[in-house]
Amino acid sequence: MLATIIYIGIPVLILFFLIAQYNKLKTTRNQIENAKSSLDALFIKRVDLIPNLVTVTKQYMNYESDLLNKLTQLRQQKATDIDYQKDGELSALMKQLMVQVENYPELKASEQFTNLQYSWNEVEEQISAGRRYLSASITQYNNAVQVFPSNVIAGMFNFKVHEWERATDEQRKALDAKNLF
Repeated sequence: MLATIIYIGIPVLILFFLIAQYNKLKTTRNQIENAKSSLDALFIKRVDLIPNLVTVTKQYMNYESDLLNKLTQLRQQKATDIDYQKDGELSALMKQLMVQVENYPELKASEQFTNLQYSWNEVEEQISAGRRYLSASITQYNNAVQVFPSNVIAGMFNFKVHEWERATDEQRKALDAKNLF
């Protein structure tokens, strides 16, 4: 009876150990693919978000510049163009512009720049965190493939060491905000 338990129990334990090690290797390999996919999503977010924020910031800068130019022109006209003032057009236009200025008493382009800077920084931080996660996942997987006893199972099921992700020369270059404006 004891011999039967030993003869059946030991192979069953070995089988469970093999299954557990195999599942660990598959899980850590899948974790690498998950990290890569997450990074791709962040890269897509950066490509979609930053140029759009730059466009919004540019448009708002142009709006503010146009508004300031109109105010300056109207003030100059008010001082020099008496007939224009008599028609009341200047007064009406000045009132309209002053309502806009009163609604926005301070220039808002700096807010747009702050928002752009914050969003850009946030995306880059998320990408950095994603890269750290990918590196940790590769380390965990490679350790499982190379360290005893899981390296025996890795060899049996042809699990190979995962190559490290390296940045290309283009990726190593920082984005230049000057080129976006």
